[in-house]
Amino acid sequence: MASRLLGRAAPLRFTSISRRPPCVRYLNVDHPAQGIPPPLQGVKILDLTRVLAGPTATMLLADLGADVIKVEEVSRGDDTRSWYPPAAPLIDSAPEEAAHLPPESAYFLAVNRNKRSITVNFKQPEGLAIVHKLVKQADVLVENFVSGKLAEAGLGWEDCRRLNPRLVYASITGYGQTGPFGKAAGYDVIVEAEAGLMHITGEPDGPPCKVGVAVTDIATGLYAHGAIMAGLLSREKTGQGVWIDCNLFESQLAGLANIASNYLIAGQEGSRHGTAHPSIVPYQVFPCKDGFIMIGAGNDKQFKLFAERILERPDLPSNSKFSTNKSRVANRQELVDLITETLQKEGRDHWIEKLTGLGVPFGPINNIHQTFAHPQVAARQMVTEVEHPRAGKIKLVSPAVTYNGKRMPVRRPPPYLSQHTTEILTELGYSGQQIAELKEKKTI
Repeated sequence: MASRLLGRAAPLRFTSISRRPPCVRYLNVDHPAQGIPPPLQGVKILDLTRVLAGPTATMLLADLGADVIKVEEVSRGDDTRSWYPPAAPLIDSAPEEAAHLPPESAYFLAVNRNKRSITVNFKQPEGLAIVHKLVKQADVLVENFVSGKLAEAGLGWEDCRRLNPRLVYASITGYGQTGPFGKAAGYDVIVEAEAGLMHITGEPDGPPCKVGVAVTDIATGLYAHGAIMAGLLSREKTGQGVWIDCNLFESQLAGLANIASNYLIAGQEGSRHGTAHPSIVPYQVFPCKDGFIMIGAGNDKQFKLFAERILERPDLPSNSKFSTNKSRVANRQELVDLITETLQKEGRDHWIEKLTGLGVPFGPINNIHQTFAHPQVAARQMVTEVEHPRAGKIKLVSPAVTYNGKRMPVRRPPPYLSQHTTEILTELGYSGQQIAELKEKKTI
């Protein structure tokens, strides 16, 4: 694989936002970042996923240089294409062939960079033949259909393995390929509820809450991305492909972390604590005069600093009710009320200034505007501007990881529906006449 995976990076087609706020230090100023060659260059990935978990996994693989071909339904494409507003405004010079399409939804744009789009109706024999040809050329196939549905269509693991014994075939489902829920569809918010996360999220005296973003989907996409990389490495050792079974339920169960361990080891049931920690005090959000701030004094030394320098109560660390974390947990409400009374006397910025450099973990509760205005966002170039053929210049969150100080490039904007159908079919050997006939039949 090494000879296939290593190569020269594709030309950059993006501009990184690089506004430098004052007093920001940049890493590697004297040693320009070199990055790494795209490790998955030459790897072809067939992406039959929709919505969030699967597209997250394939986007991460595309970021590493893989050629990701997103296979979409002919008329509507990925479900998230219709999830708007908000959507990116269209430009006057948008391609005429895409004039019938809806605007590019912000949701779809979030997780589909660096991919190509082909539309295929593989319920038709000609469409299935197209996907079979793609399978023969692919290194990886990723799908998130309900268990068994692709096998009914002639695209299951056994079907594809016969076509390509070296194929890494990744299935992302709600509950896995087996078990009493194996045939059930999976939805992030349902699995959040069913696999414990919603039970431990929310205020103690309030109802269960979902997390503000689809974390179960995202976690599953991350697990799938790592599993696919492992599958490619395994193939290099065995010469054979592998069927990866990744699902929302098990990803969420694994994500319960210490809460799951508390139950398995000690039989301790989880509960809701709002922003507080069940085993550490003070460790939660506190109201200020004009906003909120998160305080995390996780040990006695930090609490001593907090009490003396912020609360101006040097007596508290020697008070038997607050001298140890165990005692602070036992007297949680009394200490929380005392801290709240003090912090509400001044505004958020006042406390931020006093806490900065003190050695007590803290953070302001930022809204999304404040988050993207954070100086670290500009300093680390965490937003990338890319030219989209229908929407013009759009901003995307940059890939989250740097290699030797440099991010992998955004080589392609998220594709509009069927943008690369003709290009991909031509690569497969179809003639212009054949492509026109397939369009006439609505096969593509």
